[in-house]
Amino acid sequence: MKRIAALILLASLSTSAFALEPFVVSDIRIEGLNRISAGTVFNYLQINKGDRLTTDEAQQAIRALYNTKFFSDVELDRDGNILVIKVTERPSIAKLNIRGNHDIKTDDLKKGLKDIGLAEGETFDRLALDRVQQELIRQYYNRGKYNVSVIPHVTKLDRNRVSVDIEIREGKVAKIKEVNIVGNTAFTDKEIEKGFESGTTNLLSWYSKNDQYSQDKLSGDLKKLQSYYMDRGYADFSIDSTQVTIAPDKRAMYIAADVVQGDIYHISGTHLLGQLILPEETLRKLVFVKDGDLFNRRAVEATSDSIKALLANIGYAFAKVNSVPKLDKEHKTVDVTWYIQPGPRVYVRRVIFQGNTRTEDDVLRREMRQLEGSWYSQAAIDRSKIRLQQLGFFKTVKIDKQTVPGSDDEVDLTVKVEEQSAGSLTFGVGYSQYSGIILSSSVSENNFLGTGDRFTIGAERSDYLTSINAGYYNPYLTENGIGIGYNATFSKADYSSLGDQYASYSNSTKSLSTTLGVPITDFDRLSASLGIGSTKINTYEGYTPQVLVDYINALGHQTIHTWTGSLSWVHDTRNSYWAPTHGGQLTAGVNVALPGSTVQYWTFNAEANHYWPLWKGFVLYLDGKVGYGDTYGNQKYADTTSDYAPASGGNSQVGYKAGQTIAFPFWMNFYAGGVTDLRGFQDNTLGPRACGGANTDGTPIKPSPTGFCANSPYYYAQPIGGAFKVLGTAEVYLPLPFLKDINTARVSLFMDVGQAYQNVQNFSAKQLDASVGISLHWQAPIGPLIISLGTPIRTQPGDSQYEERIQFTFGSQF
Repeated sequence: MKRIAALILLASLSTSAFALEPFVVSDIRIEGLNRISAGTVFNYLQINKGDRLTTDEAQQAIRALYNTKFFSDVELDRDGNILVIKVTERPSIAKLNIRGNHDIKTDDLKKGLKDIGLAEGETFDRLALDRVQQELIRQYYNRGKYNVSVIPHVTKLDRNRVSVDIEIREGKVAKIKEVNIVGNTAFTDKEIEKGFESGTTNLLSWYSKNDQYSQDKLSGDLKKLQSYYMDRGYADFSIDSTQVTIAPDKRAMYIAADVVQGDIYHISGTHLLGQLILPEETLRKLVFVKDGDLFNRRAVEATSDSIKALLANIGYAFAKVNSVPKLDKEHKTVDVTWYIQPGPRVYVRRVIFQGNTRTEDDVLRREMRQLEGSWYSQAAIDRSKIRLQQLGFFKTVKIDKQTVPGSDDEVDLTVKVEEQSAGSLTFGVGYSQYSGIILSSSVSENNFLGTGDRFTIGAERSDYLTSINAGYYNPYLTENGIGIGYNATFSKADYSSLGDQYASYSNSTKSLSTTLGVPITDFDRLSASLGIGSTKINTYEGYTPQVLVDYINALGHQTIHTWTGSLSWVHDTRNSYWAPTHGGQLTAGVNVALPGSTVQYWTFNAEANHYWPLWKGFVLYLDGKVGYGDTYGNQKYADTTSDYAPASGGNSQVGYKAGQTIAFPFWMNFYAGGVTDLRGFQDNTLGPRACGGANTDGTPIKPSPTGFCANSPYYYAQPIGGAFKVLGTAEVYLPLPFLKDINTARVSLFMDVGQAYQNVQNFSAKQLDASVGISLHWQAPIGPLIISLGTPIRTQPGDSQYEERIQFTFGSQF
């Protein structure tokens, strides 16, 4: 028997030389297989029965089997004319354990190791393990941990398996001890380094991590350094060299950069060349530099981006605008030319939706402002994305464009969405400090059966409130976006159970309403509604504030019937439904109790808010609200023996007398204070207050300036609200590193200012209350959770008993 043997070292891809007389293979036998199938070997072997085998072909076969990385040894034997292939399989990885890692998550590490070829169930390759070790060390170096050690342990198991344990000792992060910019004379180090992500330790380093060295951060800082100079006229600025030195203990880093400032340059001329498409005077409006200006690279690049965006909005989706500055070093001037290459004008052939497994395509398509068959418009695409985000049905929305094969003037748009829950079936328990324990059962769906319709039916029971409601709204009754909705509610509330936190009376309300929504523009919408309702009010003599008792007595009705009509306007430019970062809302609405109602009144509510993105993920939010109400017509009080009513916010009196015009109804009053209003104070406790009971002469008891009620069953005056309210909020949302998804949770610092007044004539800025604090908004599985830690910084006499530092509310509420 002639024996053929060869061993290939995969690292060098060399083969052992051997002599072989060619022969015709009559059969092939494989020996040594355990996990690998014979079919797999034959698939890579490329030698078949009847083939004539030569030395070169044998070497190629051995090399091919080694390249599979399934085998640690391969031999070829000849038994007569039978080719015998003897293999030794590499062991498989039965277990892969990583321990000692804190800076990088285990799941992220395992995902990266799998890409390199090290994962449970894969064939074990020592070379792959070495690559993994070096890659992990590199990742930790990028995080500034130069003391890291990665120690792999391989344990042999039965059945040709191994267990791989990777022990990581991360060590401490190397801190930056010095940043030295050499050669800068025009600006101070503080000015230059103001926007750097790398720096020496300061008071905020625990949060910003600026003192932890990272190669990526340093590269970004060097680009910022170059931009800083070039945006201030230094057109020939350059960085000669950068040195990063690490201390022997690998705990301290020293960074130095040598720069050449160059000279200050001014703009000597600007030119637009190429295929302009639009009149030059139109494009000139987008040129942000002019003759005589200091050279500013940011303005030059902004000009390119603006022209490109304008062309993209009229169909030139692949337009290129390249700026070419020409420096005159003798005269220290720069001549800038923008070369415009619009490319073909394209239109959108198809809009394809992906990821919407629950939501119908039509729901997404009706929000698209980029239509199929029309010219490509980047502005329309951007607006389409915002409208889809505002639905609240999707976690993410991404719109990509792809050229149509074989066509240079067509593109397809792919709208990729990641759906999130838009509704819930809830049987649960919630809690708020205002309502106490809340038992609720509800079905709520903002995307009913994937149609985009909103449907809600629910019941709630708390310490003071029982309510049932049902509502339905179709936002697209017509293709033009006219929507229609219906709502029915029943509620019964006994505020006396809340003690002196709220005016002591009870009411029960039933109502039906229908709403029509009409889009005016892409950002504006009008809504009109009609409704009917009745409210029965019960007061408690001696306990209910006398002003409310006198009102009901003077009115002559305990049950109030109301026909209502309302009109509201919303202007919405927010970029997201759950967690906006820019844009805002303007709203205004009037609600009127129509003629024929027991009390004819009207209310006006308006709100203006806006979000501004600040630096590094910080977002500023400002909000202002105002509410006002009054009666209209010639409705008069019925006969009554009570001529007194204590006023709030002062010591004046208002008499409710027969024949006198009816005042604004107290059950429609505005209130201030609470976790979603003026934080740091209990819900609905700020503003006008009144006492229960009467003096011995029958006159109402007046509250003292500090809110006490002498000779009253209630020691404190009870909040009764007022016909006028103002509220302002300033809030800064923080980019906390452990809250990556702002759609799930956000943390903010806030300042609230506001107050409720008896009427607009009683408004006084001196009576405004204010608070500051920190707040968490979390879309928890059990429902929205709001936790606020507020501290009042400005109060009025009698407010101290209503201060509440920690406030929270969670669970579904209707």
